[in-house]
Parts: sequence; structure tokens; C-alpha cells
Amino acid sequence: MNIRPLSILTAALLSLLCVGTALAAETTPAAQLQHWSAQAGAPGNAAKGQTFFNAKHGGEWSCASCHGTPPTAQGKHANTGKVIAPLAPAFNAKAFTDSAKVDKWFKRNCNDVLTRECSAAEKADVLAYLNSLK
Repeated sequence: MNIRPLSILTAALLSLLCVGTALAAETTPAAQLQHWSAQAGAPGNAAKGQTFFNAKHGGEWSCASCHGTPPTAQGKHANTGKVIAPLAPAFNAKAFTDSAKVDKWFKRNCNDVLTRECSAAEKADVLAYLNSLK
């Protein structure tokens, strides 16, 4: 068999490119909604998610305090002023495409807003709301 070294190198580079692309977006907003809906045992409800997103839950902040209402444009952290990319997936192609980041930010932001972790149903509802924004 006569395989040219350049062909092998080209194939290897293409493989790495495909792997890198797959790692950069290993999930989708729809897959995240499906995951949390399954964990909750019920589909996410966009209307409940919108109410949850905008409510202060007895504290000083709501999700909307930093992400905006609706969360389709850049937001700004209430304390630090740090700019936050749009949260709605239709307005931010990177939103909810990395499971580790989704878990990290749900945990951190739920603790800030609720002083506890969000339930699977709350996550599913918020994702249903965010995925509904076009």
C-alpha cells in the first residue's frame, strides 16, 4: 500500500479540527432543556420560567437584574458592572453549549438569587423560557 505522508498529515489535522470543534460545543440548548426536563420528570414550562427569571425570590436580585428583560441583549452584573453576553440562545450562539459551564453558572447564579441551588424543574422552566425567545 502506497500512502503519501502528506495525506496522513492532512487526515490527522482534519481529525483534530473535528475533535476541537466538537469539544467547543459539546451540547446544545435543546439538549440542556431535555436533560433538565428528564431530571425534573416533566417538560420545562416557558411561562413558569419567565416568571421565575423575573422574580426576586425574597432577595435583592432576580435573574433579570443582570441578564435583562428579556435576556436578548447584553446584560451587566449588578455589582461589578461586568458585561454579560445575551443569555437567550437565539441571540448568543455559545449559550448553553458547554455542560460544565451550564452547571457552574446555574449553581453560582441560583445561589446568588435564591441562596440555594435551583431544582431541576426550575432549571428546565428557565431553559424553556430562554429557548422560546426569538
